[in-house]
Amino acid sequence: MATTVEQVKALRELTGAGIMDCKRALEKAGGDLEDAQRILRELGSAAAAKKSTRETNEGLVESYIHSGGRIGALVELNCETDFVARTADVKDLAHDIAMQVAAMAPIYVDEADIPDEEDGNPQEVCLLQQAFIRDQSVTIQDLLREAIGKLGENIRVRRFARFALGE
Repeated sequence: MATTVEQVKALRELTGAGIMDCKRALEKAGGDLEDAQRILRELGSAAAAKKSTRETNEGLVESYIHSGGRIGALVELNCETDFVARTADVKDLAHDIAMQVAAMAPIYVDEADIPDEEDGNPQEVCLLQQAFIRDQSVTIQDLLREAIGKLGENIRVRRFARFALGE
């Protein structure tokens, strides 16, 4: 089945992936948009794995203050170039992660940061393993992988801080 320009455009709007990647995914999925999205996610995960060893010396610090001013969060999100750090995609990702930190109060960035003597469910205490508050079907790690696949650079959460009035 031949893919149409409209299908490629629709998939590109949904995922932000490149035109040729969208076309290949649609061809592989036989024109099914949902299956094509899954294929693009898998490609993004593979790309993220390849880029995971690259240095991330640029980035941005994003803040989020919850309405009422009682809870706030700061997140340092690193990437490879400041060009990518200034894109709306990275800024939106950083904002979503800061909102996640404010809402879910993680303690550690990843499982590797948990001390050996401490018990705790990684899905509760580790930011990257938490389900995203806006879409419970994906984790923060999944969001990072999608961004890496879309932007073509390694992206990582270096650190975060959460502030709550009275804590």
